[in-house]
Amino acid sequence: MRTVVHFVDGQAFGGAEQIAAMLLAGLDRNRWRPVLVHHPAPGLAPLLKDAERHGVELRPVPRMGDALAGIVQLRRVLRTVRPSVFHAHLNWPLACRRGLAAAVLARVPAVVATVQLFGGPERCPPSLVQQVISKGVDRFLAVSDWVAHGLWHVSKVPARKIRVVRNGIPLRAFEGRVDERLRAMLSGGSARSLILTPARLDEQKGHKYLLKAAAMVPEAVFVLAGDGPVRAELEEQARALGVADRVVFLGYREDIPALLAACDLFVLPSLFEGYPLSVMEAAAAQKPIVATAVGGTDEAIRHGETGLLVPPADPAALAKAIRTLLSEPALAARLAAAARARAAEFSAETMCKQTFEIYDEVLSLRGGNADRG
Repeated sequence: MRTVVHFVDGQAFGGAEQIAAMLLAGLDRNRWRPVLVHHPAPGLAPLLKDAERHGVELRPVPRMGDALAGIVQLRRVLRTVRPSVFHAHLNWPLACRRGLAAAVLARVPAVVATVQLFGGPERCPPSLVQQVISKGVDRFLAVSDWVAHGLWHVSKVPARKIRVVRNGIPLRAFEGRVDERLRAMLSGGSARSLILTPARLDEQKGHKYLLKAAAMVPEAVFVLAGDGPVRAELEEQARALGVADRVVFLGYREDIPALLAACDLFVLPSLFEGYPLSVMEAAAAQKPIVATAVGGTDEAIRHGETGLLVPPADPAALAKAIRTLLSEPALAARLAAAARARAAEFSAETMCKQTFEIYDEVLSLRGGNADRG
């Protein structure tokens, strides 16, 4: 039986960590022994809990300020575990550098990296460090064509090392009925429409533009599910805009399927993305979708067919799209039904199958002494 190590270096349970959890759960235990290497962080509790539930061995390693010491320690752990595959989950292009370096130095036969996000050349400029690391990685799994394009054209990763494996979700989890008590709690007992944005409270997600749009949509309550570094700023902004009574900050939630079932409309105002899980979850829940026309999101949603796309950082356009779907229920229903029909493309099973086939592909080439560089 072969061992596969999954490595995350984040401190919160975001998209990269959700994908790691699904892949760990989906591994064939007759073929693979799964190990999760991570840094101790309270925000990773959902990932660790899920991994333990699926019998995954956990290997915590302390986060060190000294890069070389961190690499040496990770290499020591990998030499002990002796994996056939090392799979790093990158929530931005330069994440997991120490883990990838340690895997190469430990001579792990197959080194794989999933890249979740690309913000364009202005946010993710070419890096010598990244180019050096990429020489030791056998396959970069880009979650969208947009991310693949960035890896190739900006980060200078050879095209032969890149595979597009789109994120997947557990579709059946989003087929639940509306919990009327939850809906009443979120709306404060009012008859206003409910608009849900499940996303980490980070500048990347564009919440400040959503709050400006909220001021133009007085007929709705805006529900923000997630936590993050800009929460205090957003709460102050909501007060300054006079919309604090119509904006609900829920913090981190694990009941996203129930929240989606209870809402009328899903909105994601991101400034840049990779291939957002939340959009696919909204599609699976058959909810009308408004999102920004940024790389990755515009692959998941087809404007006018499965949702409405608007320019990023444009509150007026965001408000207009929201009001359009709230005032035209037939259009909203048509788009939501089309999104649900397409959601079959977003299955976790497909993602897992494609990923595990790449493990086998790389190991087969390694057996033939394929060149890593």
